[in-house]
Formats: sequence, structure tokens, C-alpha cells
Amino acid sequence: MKRSILMIAMLIASVSASAQFYVSASGGYSFPAADVKFGTETTTSGVENTYGSYGEGLHTQLRAGYFFNEKWGVELAGGYLHGSDQTSLLLDVPNQPYVNVKARGRAYGLSASVIYNIDKNFYGRAGFLTKVGGRTEVVGKVNATLPANLFNPAAPAGLTTDLTMDLTRDFRGKFPLGFIGAIGYKHKINESLSLFAEVEYMGISVTRDKSTIGDFKATLGGNNVTREQLLQMAANTPALQNGTFGSILPLINDEITYVDNLTPTEYAETQSNPLARKQLTQNVPYSSVGFNIGITYTFGK
Repeated sequence: MKRSILMIAMLIASVSASAQFYVSASGGYSFPAADVKFGTETTTSGVENTYGSYGEGLHTQLRAGYFFNEKWGVELAGGYLHGSDQTSLLLDVPNQPYVNVKARGRAYGLSASVIYNIDKNFYGRAGFLTKVGGRTEVVGKVNATLPANLFNPAAPAGLTTDLTMDLTRDFRGKFPLGFIGAIGYKHKINESLSLFAEVEYMGISVTRDKSTIGDFKATLGGNNVTREQLLQMAANTPALQNGTFGSILPLINDEITYVDNLTPTEYAETQSNPLARKQLTQNVPYSSVGFNIGITYTFGK
């Protein structure tokens, strides 16, 4: 019994002798790991598909970790992603409405990883990642000259009116779970401080849950007009539900709910009515490959 207690005590002492607690901070940039189609760009050069990932952009991380011995450790991290703009819809052709809709991610995440020191400089880590806050944000700008009788049936034929819109729409998602992994190199400055650089992969997608309108302002014929007024005009004028204006209507719609299943009637409405408020859910990609540069402070053994 005494021998067992002594052996356990020696084991704990040997582990404690090399155990270390540390904190670190880093920043970097991520590139799309798996591009998906976001939309189209239509210019005088033609029509082109646009691709990307919401995971592209600037990011920062704060970490805390614990090494049990010289080789193995665990780490918890919190991070923020300030996503780059992704083109969702661009229409920039002379004598046509100008439409520029961009999407971007704003996300807070948490990760838990296991770390392995390959040698005194190189290391690898792998673990799980989740998104705990933030949103996908769509920002749109529209400048169009449209037939006036679309908005006012009494307007003379050939008369046009100018429509401008600036809007944002927020998309929120369900709780996701993904993978995070990295290979890094660390350089010791002194016993407590070290610098590190690493290449990091994040594989995660978010299932959309709801979307709501954010900032909105518009003018029609030089006069301010509300979003509700435009939606009412569109609901009463089927011609407004087609073409360029029809493609913008889902962005200025009321709250939209995304579900896994639709009845045949609900699905038919989503295909024919741009003002439908129930849609099939979508998985939006946040996967990325990026680099981090940071500093680590290690507490005494």
C-alpha cells in the first residue's frame, strides 16, 4: 500500500515538474478552404459566377493552455472573425439598374484542442470548433430607373422614376460543430515569452435559422419611402415581383424562417413568391485555411 502511494506521488511529481500553464494572443488572415457559389457578377464583359467562403478575413484569438509534460497539452481558445466581403449579386451594365449586394461573416468562436510538441520548435494541434455568436451580414445598394406605372398605375406611359435603396440583412444560424487543426513553429525569447507562427485549418458550416432586416433607407422619385411601402407596392403589383426588383425583394422582406422541410404548397410559394417568409434552410461555409502570428506567455513550472 505504501509502495503504491509512493509510486503515485512520484508520478504526480514527475508530471508536475514539466507541467506548464500558458496564455497567448494571435492575429492573422484566413483564405477560403472550399469555395462555394455565392452569386453572379454581370458587367459589360459578361456574366461570371462568384465563389468564396464566409471564413475568409481577418481574425484574432486569445488562448489558454496547459502542458502535462514536455510533449502533450490541451488548449482552449476564443476568437473573432471579421469576414471579407463576398459578392452575392453585382449588376453593373449601362442603361440597366445598378445592384451591388455583398455578404460577409461576423463570428465569435470557441475551440478546444490537443497539442503535441514534435520537437522544441515545431508543434501540431487538433480539436473541435464551434460558433457561439455573430451573424452573416448582407449589405446591398440599388440604383434603378424604372417605369413609373409600376408604382403608380395612373402614370403616363414612358414616364420613369428613380429608385435607390441601401440595406443590410442579418442571417443567424444554429449551433454548429467543426474541426480545427494547425501546424506551428515557436521561437523562445526567454523563459516566459515566445513568438509563434502557424498555418491553421478550420472546417465548419453554419445552418441558417432566421434572417431579419437591419438598416434600411430608400427613395422613390426623390422622396423618402419606407420598406413597408415598397413591400406593399410589390404585393399589389405582380410586375414588380419579376426582374431585378424581384431578386431584391427577399433581402427587404420581413423576418424569414429557414426550415428543413416544406409542404408542397409552401415549396411552390417559395418558387413563385419572392415575399415568401418560410424557406428551405441552407448550410453556409465558414471553412478556411489561414496563418496566425502571436505571442505566448508561459508561467513558471
